[in-house]
Amino acid sequence: MNNLTLFRRRFIPDECVELKDDIILKRTDSMIVTKWHVIKERRDFSDGYSCFYLDRGYRISKFLKSNGDLLFWYFDIVDYDFDSDNNALHIIDLLADVVVYPNGKLRVVDLDELSEAFEKHLIDETLLKKSLLSLNRLLNEIYTDGIEPLAAPIEDLIKAEGSDQ
Repeated sequence: MNNLTLFRRRFIPDECVELKDDIILKRTDSMIVTKWHVIKERRDFSDGYSCFYLDRGYRISKFLKSNGDLLFWYFDIVDYDFDSDNNALHIIDLLADVVVYPNGKLRVVDLDELSEAFEKHLIDETLLKKSLLSLNRLLNEIYTDGIEPLAAPIEDLIKAEGSDQ
């Protein structure tokens, strides 16, 4: 769909990986929803869905166990860089993350990596502030409305996939 190429850029570890197996299910000016399989095989999960909120600074992913059950919802704090010459979107991981478990428990993780990246000059003050402000915005949305509105684009597409079969 739309021949857009997706890349994930990380600072820790320093890597840029093409998400060549991601399937774009929906694309608008404000979001992209994908279906994906793990890049490296894992025991705890095998695949999932992601919704990139292009205007909010984060992405939500639904991680699924190999039997199709929900493992957890994962929010990455990110920035985006669109390369129009190559029709490529670089998703830049800004390190802070939020995990929401099926029982509703919420954990903010990887703030130590955010601090380390800043101390080692892997990110500058602008990216540090962007990460913290996006994390704050996300947490306020979750505390106010729960994750359901943020998960809705994924859940709606999963329902549509199920009704097509």
